[in-house]
Amino acid sequence: MQLARRYALKTRPLRSGESVTTLSENLGFDPDAKLLIINCDDLGSCWSANVGIYESLRTGLATTASLMVPCPWARSATANYRGDDIGVHLTLNSEFDEYRWGPITQAPSLLDGNGGFPRTVEDTWDHADLDEVRRELQAQIERAILWGIDVTHLDSHMGTLQLRADFFGVYLELATDFNLPLRMGPVEGESLVGFPYRELARQEGVLFPDHFIYYQGVGSRPHIEEALANLKPGVTEIYLHPAIDSDELRAAHPDWVGRVDDYKMLNHDLRFRNLVEKAGVTLIGYRELRDQQKAG
Repeated sequence: MQLARRYALKTRPLRSGESVTTLSENLGFDPDAKLLIINCDDLGSCWSANVGIYESLRTGLATTASLMVPCPWARSATANYRGDDIGVHLTLNSEFDEYRWGPITQAPSLLDGNGGFPRTVEDTWDHADLDEVRRELQAQIERAILWGIDVTHLDSHMGTLQLRADFFGVYLELATDFNLPLRMGPVEGESLVGFPYRELARQEGVLFPDHFIYYQGVGSRPHIEEALANLKPGVTEIYLHPAIDSDELRAAHPDWVGRVDDYKMLNHDLRFRNLVEKAGVTLIGYRELRDQQKAG
């Protein structure tokens, strides 16, 4: 993708009397509606995550999830798929010391020498060949489709594809090739990364939520409770990492406490359910955005 060329593109100014239709209106809601996507990251990362995420989708408050295709439990996750709203959590990092996963293609630049993807985003940025990145991520999407997933969106594990222009170019190119909406960083993040990712996506006809609630790490309760109290009109995405408590989870994920709390919040926390109801939101998934994008 020639991202430099896209920087030169300018948004056409509105003509006299012309108005902008909001995403909410395009989805069939009032312009001042508060629409909330609750996404579960890391489906496929382990058995405990698979159980916790599917319960969150089917009987809890979650509306969508993202599959980590390279992870050991990804195939098991797809074997339990029932048409749920699931996207691909495009993966170029394996952040844990002892529990590792790696590329599904031949991609030497995406290995860190210790049996998997690089642990840090910076290491990936410093060493990855972009042609290998694109082949790997395309293969992840195609494998999810081959496994029977009706893919609803794309997002990026650890934000690797969202925070640097050349990697974002691959991210956006995949969204246009597969005609899928994207998770997008908050508008205030554009000044930090140095390129207008939201405008670039708009120019390609790629849909994304109006607002994204970002926080560092795992364990989202205080961030989400604050977000619910201050939601703006439009489509907002929040994300969690629910997983049931188990010996496997405790061994595989150093941040297991936050993941278990996310699971409890989505499934067994009456106070949190009341907060969602009090916020006056309508829960939606990425499938609504995907279908609108494909409809043009």
